[in-house]
Amino acid sequence: MNLASIDLNLLVAFEALMEERHVTRAGQRIGLAQPSMSSALARLRALFADDLLVRTAEGMQPTARALALARPIGEALEQIRRTLDSGPGFDPRSARRHFTIAVTDYGDLVIVPALVEALRRDAPGVDLTVRPITDAVESLARLERGEVDALIGGHLPVSSRTTRQFLLMERFTCVRDASRAAPGISLDRADFVRLPHVLFSSTGGDGSPSAVDAILSEHGHKRRVAVTLPHVVAVPFVLAGTDLVATMAERIARRFADVAGVAILPLPYEVPAFAIDLVHGLRATSNPAMQWFVDLIVKTCRTI
Repeated sequence: MNLASIDLNLLVAFEALMEERHVTRAGQRIGLAQPSMSSALARLRALFADDLLVRTAEGMQPTARALALARPIGEALEQIRRTLDSGPGFDPRSARRHFTIAVTDYGDLVIVPALVEALRRDAPGVDLTVRPITDAVESLARLERGEVDALIGGHLPVSSRTTRQFLLMERFTCVRDASRAAPGISLDRADFVRLPHVLFSSTGGDGSPSAVDAILSEHGHKRRVAVTLPHVVAVPFVLAGTDLVATMAERIARRFADVAGVAILPLPYEVPAFAIDLVHGLRATSNPAMQWFVDLIVKTCRTI
């Protein structure tokens, strides 16, 4: 095959088609209209003398030939990207750059403040846009489309085009009005079940069954959720001055304990801790600026 006679942009189109397995989405990913992407697929089929992608009841599926080509073509394109990206590197002190991340409420309250402080200290010319994760699947799709640079939160989905990086572990704690909490004395199980609860549910539902409800069910117990709130920041302020209790991530609870007038108590049940992760594209390591940003997030979380 004469390399000079091949339009290398077709290989970029092939990569997008293999990752999206949808002509329109693949075109959107690399900036081609649907007719142009269909034309690229036709040219690829002629180039490799194979259908490459065939329509089935489950959508477009790759042929054996396409699957065999996917890895070497992807590796070749990645090497080209690394070569083109290589240069003097990334100097955060003098760089003018903008990053966009999407975060859960936890990331917004716990990680973003520390991250912004680190950016102002180490990279004053770098700007940051923070968007909410209201739908994790849609946020992942936006990451894959390049609309955001990274996702931060717990229980985030990943795909073949992204990677998950551990940031920190978080545990749950019990929160109640400070005037009703005896110093050094936690709630027993009977009181925890008996008292009415405040629940945070970002989706607007009742949140059941949560990890807490599942554990209570294992012990034959059920709590009463008296108030459900859409924003976690409201939880300590709503229960302050009442008999309500809540289960919250410990680092969030500690941010509001004094200002809201609430006490933080150990949970009377063993509720598993959960991981907070960073999800970013597979190509982040080949981009010096993005690699620096990922490293900064990881390093910042070690101090939280």
